[in-house]
Amino acid sequence: MTICREMATLVEPPNGIRPSGKQYYSMWHNVFELDSKYVPIKPIGKGAYGVVCSSINRETNEKVAIKKINNVFENKIDALRTLRELKLLRHIRHENVIALKDVLMPIHRTSFKDVYLVYELMDTDLHQIIKSSQPLSSDHCKYFIFQYVVTRWYRAPELLLCCDNYGTSIDVWSVGCIFAEILGRKPIFPGTECLNQLKLIISVLGSQNDTDLEFIDNPKARRYIKTLPYTRGTHLSHLYPHADPLAIDLLQRMLVFDPSKRITVTEALLHPYISGLYDPRRDPPAHVPINLDIDENLGEHMIREMIWDEMLHYHPEAVLSRR
Repeated sequence: MTICREMATLVEPPNGIRPSGKQYYSMWHNVFELDSKYVPIKPIGKGAYGVVCSSINRETNEKVAIKKINNVFENKIDALRTLRELKLLRHIRHENVIALKDVLMPIHRTSFKDVYLVYELMDTDLHQIIKSSQPLSSDHCKYFIFQYVVTRWYRAPELLLCCDNYGTSIDVWSVGCIFAEILGRKPIFPGTECLNQLKLIISVLGSQNDTDLEFIDNPKARRYIKTLPYTRGTHLSHLYPHADPLAIDLLQRMLVFDPSKRITVTEALLHPYISGLYDPRRDPPAHVPINLDIDENLGEHMIREMIWDEMLHYHPEAVLSRR
């Protein structure tokens, strides 16, 4: 993510017509269409999805972060990912998960292209902390790993190998990669592309035996792994010589090539390294399943309608106006 220093500038609407209740601001070569109650302060980050700006809600005097997802329907995968994010965050209310406070309603239901998500504003993010020169104590590492992925560097082997069957163990791997980055202040597997990513993983974990490759249901992918030169790997304690031995033990259990042998989320929470932070009474498992199964073959019109329906959860007045 790129950190931006430019301030927000009030501009005229792109088509010259200002709809009631909307204001337009230019930030980092992006035009934001915001509800009038939100006054942007400045852009705070830029990524492949678009721009994030800090803002003030004039009705509550609360500072928030507004993420603009540009041209959300230009790529179906991005559109479905946005829909899943909306569904998931609507159900989650937890102090360690950023809260989605609002989703702005667009002017035109059938032709909107951008989506604006309003989150609580955080003081910093994990990327800035890792890249800073501030020393991180063992307690810092425990706290961060207890709280916080599609980026290639954090993808589990089963995703890189295009396996059809995978589960929550992919998230354990991703958190393990972030954990390693906290300990070493740099990514552990900074691959340039998928095959290079797999080579880096094997170079650290070592060559895998046939039993550890049985989960790979793609014969071509399994053959590729077997063609890699033999290596004993590198022990994680050598990569992170100053880390708490318990941290190394947990990391070793998270970064296991075979997902069936990887530590589970519950087991990780009970591990001695972070068990002192985990209280099952405060952090119980979800009792109501969240259905994120969405037909990948849906057309743009139906995905747009489903995103619109998610927006209505934050704007009951719009639901009433339609009756």
